[in-house]
Amino acid sequence: MKRIGFWSITLIAILVVLCCATTALACTVVAVGKEASADGSTMVTHSCDGWYDHRVVVVPGGTHAEGEMVDIYRDPCQDTMVTPEKFGEVPQVAETYTYFNVAYPFMNEKGVLIGEHTWTGIDDVYNPEGMFVIANLEMLGLQRGSTAREVVQIMGDLAEQYGYGDGGEMLAVTDANEIWIFEIVGPGMLWTPESGTPGAHWAARRLADDEVFVGANRSRLGVIDFNDTENFMWSEGITDLPEQMGWWSEGEDFDFSKIFDRDRTGQFGSSRREWRAFDLLAPSLELPIIDGGSQYDFSIKPDEKVTMDDLFTIYNDHLEGTPYDQTVGVAAGPYGNPNRNSIKSEQIPESAQGYGFERKIAIHTCSYVFIGQARGWLPAEIGTKLWYGADDPSTTCYVPIYAGVTEVPEAWSIGDRRAFDQDSAWWAFNFVNNWAQLRWDAMYEEIHAERAKYMDQFMAEEADIDAEAAKLYEESPEKAVAFLTEYTNNAMNTVYEGWWDFAWRLVGKYYDGLCLEEDGSRTTLGMTNPDFVAASGIGETMIADMEAIYGTTTEEEAPAEEAPAEEAPAATEAPAEEAPAEPAATESTGMSSGAVIGIIVLVVIVIAAVVYFSKKKGSESK
Repeated sequence: MKRIGFWSITLIAILVVLCCATTALACTVVAVGKEASADGSTMVTHSCDGWYDHRVVVVPGGTHAEGEMVDIYRDPCQDTMVTPEKFGEVPQVAETYTYFNVAYPFMNEKGVLIGEHTWTGIDDVYNPEGMFVIANLEMLGLQRGSTAREVVQIMGDLAEQYGYGDGGEMLAVTDANEIWIFEIVGPGMLWTPESGTPGAHWAARRLADDEVFVGANRSRLGVIDFNDTENFMWSEGITDLPEQMGWWSEGEDFDFSKIFDRDRTGQFGSSRREWRAFDLLAPSLELPIIDGGSQYDFSIKPDEKVTMDDLFTIYNDHLEGTPYDQTVGVAAGPYGNPNRNSIKSEQIPESAQGYGFERKIAIHTCSYVFIGQARGWLPAEIGTKLWYGADDPSTTCYVPIYAGVTEVPEAWSIGDRRAFDQDSAWWAFNFVNNWAQLRWDAMYEEIHAERAKYMDQFMAEEADIDAEAAKLYEESPEKAVAFLTEYTNNAMNTVYEGWWDFAWRLVGKYYDGLCLEEDGSRTTLGMTNPDFVAASGIGETMIADMEAIYGTTTEEEAPAEEAPAEEAPAATEAPAEEAPAEPAATESTGMSSGAVIGIIVLVVIVIAAVVYFSKKKGSESK
């Protein structure tokens, strides 16, 4: 079929996209099937990179009257940076579940977890008239669905009915039994709410129980098998627009990723992170390096069963030990700092235009990260929990939050990103991370040691907490929920208070480029990055001045100091370096021992200088 107004509407789409809400453009998601994990749980993660709402808020479920409406806001994920505006409303359902709200809502009381990443996709399908952005769909899905499959269907149905007005998105929707990878884009630029056609293109693919999925800001869904309704779901009329636009033809594989997220050749920010996570979990595969224009398999089998520690390791990663290691090189500075701040495009050499620093998994401009698991052998309120970390994944301290929790401490639910606030937990972690930039090599190790004090304890007591909660659950689910709420709040408060104490200890220990030891002495730590030292030009200006003044490079190579003018014989103009005449009574045709030594020293200096400059000239000619 003829492409309808393609070029005329493409320009409009570009302008619209530039003005629309932005979403997290640098997130990383890992999902682990229950047979691929060490303990039989399903696992899912999400790092929310950029300026996004870090505040964890428990939104209670309940019953609702007929006719009640739900307000829908644009850009809820970026609250604290922009004030969300009401965009519309939809009817409320009779009963909703308690869920945990943050930039991208991540868990409900029924044990459903959601990890997110943005991939934007092509402009041609974006439509600003769609009711929802992805955070709206997550909220409604968690409020209304009790299983991963159910949440996927709810989100898809709502998007079709009311329209999707955001860029391409991926969600890893997880319960104790299944993990679904859900992807969605808009309906096309000609859609309207009155058109009577579906308001979104979406599909979902079930992750095999014995495999692992990794996604990092590009579509990863791949080919949709329309004959396999057990492992695939999709929107009504999903092939219509691609066929009309010439993106797909009947009889071809319907590759969701190639159709809706194409033209990524030369991009490495996403593929590099996917490669790194896969390589850490399955090094035996020896996966090749690819750019954004190619794809890894949808999922892989790990070499070993995946543990929680494996996932924490992934989110600590700065590409250490690889050709892309961000802790080495000149850009890492003198102290091996893996973090790279943004630079102006005009500062990038012409040869590197269009590229940038390597994009690692752990990034200092992260809002929050979580690593969650759903353990089916326990009630959902107990068995599903996540480890939540504020700010940078590699310097945060994760705290446990059970699905049954009914409230969290205020310190974790507040914090304006535009104003430093010591009452906010998020600011404690952001402060420590920023202070660590002063001496990354020293403080990074200390940060990990400090967080281990808390997390080792939480891990050690997990079995006892689970057992006590399960015992109480048999008596009354409400008692179990109350117990877990108290435990979670105590853990979060302990970390919040302890991390501020830790922050101030770091301030008092590391300053002025030195380390204050326990005995009160100050230690010079030195520079740990030889690449930086070599490229720093240390001593070059002084050496140049020595050469200009003396024709030499060191004080030892300088000529003997000239005698003061007043010591020279009055009747002669002898050179300053000649010794004054001795008294007649001691005059001799020989030399004093001091003179002999002086001559010997001078000869040695001359020889050393000749050798030095010969070597220097030779090295410079290479």
